[in-house]
Amino acid sequence: MRKSPESVQNRTSRSQNDAFCTCTFVQSGICSLNLHWDFFALIFGYSSQRTVTPYLGKNLERGDPDFGAKKMSWNLASGILLLGLGSLSAQLSPAQSLRNCGTARGVLIGTAVRPQLFSEGLYSRTLASEFSMIEPEDAMKWWMIRPEQATFDFTQADRVVEFAEKHSMKVRGHTLAWGWSNPSWLNQNSFTTEQLNRLLQEHIERVVTRYRGRVFAWDVVNEAFDEDGALKASLWYNRPGIGFAGKSTEYIEQAFHWAHAADPEALLFYNDNGAETLNKKSDAIYAMVKDFKYRGVPIDGIGMQMHIFDLQADSHSISKNIARFTALDLQVHITEMDVAAPVDTMGRASAADLARQAEIYRAIASACFANAGCSALQTWGFTDKYSWIGWKTKGAKGNALPFDRYYSPKPAYAALEGSCAAKQPASLHSSPQ
Repeated sequence: MRKSPESVQNRTSRSQNDAFCTCTFVQSGICSLNLHWDFFALIFGYSSQRTVTPYLGKNLERGDPDFGAKKMSWNLASGILLLGLGSLSAQLSPAQSLRNCGTARGVLIGTAVRPQLFSEGLYSRTLASEFSMIEPEDAMKWWMIRPEQATFDFTQADRVVEFAEKHSMKVRGHTLAWGWSNPSWLNQNSFTTEQLNRLLQEHIERVVTRYRGRVFAWDVVNEAFDEDGALKASLWYNRPGIGFAGKSTEYIEQAFHWAHAADPEALLFYNDNGAETLNKKSDAIYAMVKDFKYRGVPIDGIGMQMHIFDLQADSHSISKNIARFTALDLQVHITEMDVAAPVDTMGRASAADLARQAEIYRAIASACFANAGCSALQTWGFTDKYSWIGWKTKGAKGNALPFDRYYSPKPAYAALEGSCAAKQPASLHSSPQ
């Protein structure tokens, strides 16, 4: 389990450039200000070593020889504070939430979540306000749902679905079959192909049936191809596999049939990384899904993960790739987007890199919004406070998401919102399914 960064409550208010206040967006159009001590010191003439409570409560009494001056000072300060709050809110509040903008355009705006964080107020409020779709980072993976062969534990997955239903959000399920992130009992035992076949079928049927009608889309198989377009060696394919070793993509096809039988109404996706542009891997995936569509295999879409680690993205190639998949009458979901930036020893990215990051978010979002078949845009988390990038890069990179660790929107947020709000032909998108 990765360690979560320290909570914002444990940080001093002066950690952000010693400003008088910081702003945290907790809902669309609402700016929550964290007032720093020196703000009050400036207004009231108090040093930062004294409490402001006497000015606000029982110690401000008429018997105080300075009562009149203090009262006038407090009244003046209150007016200045209210005017300041109004000004800051007007300047810093987003015009609308990503969720509302996506709904108006007909695109689901989503993010990956960790249900153990739902109890954190800013996390859950920002999540409910800004996103119309959620996907569990880990809660529906094998190692979480099936810690032992005979045990299914749906506790965390249920929390994700219940949160979504409470806040009128869609749920993407992730993932039913993956060669990675499996429990030790599955990896370390010497199962036969027949036993693995039964295990995978049982797992898919049990999980998909439980959430039938509640999870609208599933990543049925995740990351099955190598960069050169060959199938990866894996537990499910050929180590020893479920009975289709050496038979191309037949094991993937079988998983889709099982998932469709468990919930005929769910949208079924193949999800992968490194296949966002036109390359050998995306060519192999394209050949597979084209064959599936021709033969009636129940597949509805492709998930393009969109993890970007080098502040470079070929949006033209991505657009062309999206177009060729949607031309097969498939949906495309951008499923795990983040854009890592180099950071210093304090975990800070430069303003220039954040601007470059924002342009990448804008370009990728525009590529999605410009194609009628790109029906969802999802980030892998939404706040830098809980991003996986620092862990992945051993601290060399970070700041990859639209909200900073204090839940304030970054330039990347403005880029997403601006791209979403930009005019496109009215016929491009229908309402999200």
